[in-house]
Amino acid sequence: MSPEANSSKGAATRELILSRALEMAEAKGLDALTIGTLAEAAGMSKSGLFAHFGSREDLQLAVLEVAVRQFTDEVFAPAVRERRGMPRLRAILGNWITRTLRYGEDRGCPIGAAVQEFDDRPGPVRDRVLSYVSHLRREISRAVAMAVEQGHTRTDVDPEQFAFEIHGLMLAFHYE
Repeated sequence: MSPEANSSKGAATRELILSRALEMAEAKGLDALTIGTLAEAAGMSKSGLFAHFGSREDLQLAVLEVAVRQFTDEVFAPAVRERRGMPRLRAILGNWITRTLRYGEDRGCPIGAAVQEFDDRPGPVRDRVLSYVSHLRREISRAVAMAVEQGHTRTDVDPEQFAFEIHGLMLAFHYE
């Protein structure tokens, strides 16, 4: 087998593993995800998983990255096609609501779960989660600022405060 074929097979296996890991994180949270539970669920050996992820932490970070990429693809990417200002902000919120509703009763957003699971545990996973949440709030703030610039809201609206409030409302919606 050529090196390219091995590399392609390895990438496909990694994507398959991450897909299964994301399903598990949506069902039980990121903290419940271990090399052992994932190996069993994926029908692989622990050593096979270690070849792709050197540690549980590396696995958790990779799953977070996939979850963020999906969130971006489902929430922000379609919204960018909307006009700047309130139409784009509405699209972001509508897409976020649609994504949240898709989870149903037995699953949840692994990013949201990780915020709670790692809020009091220092380390790379917590740092990454905080980075993602900060980035999300900045993007919402930017969309609000565009709405102000376009004259779609009052000029005295504070985009950062508004983004904070939107984020809080979306979290409440998600958890309720």
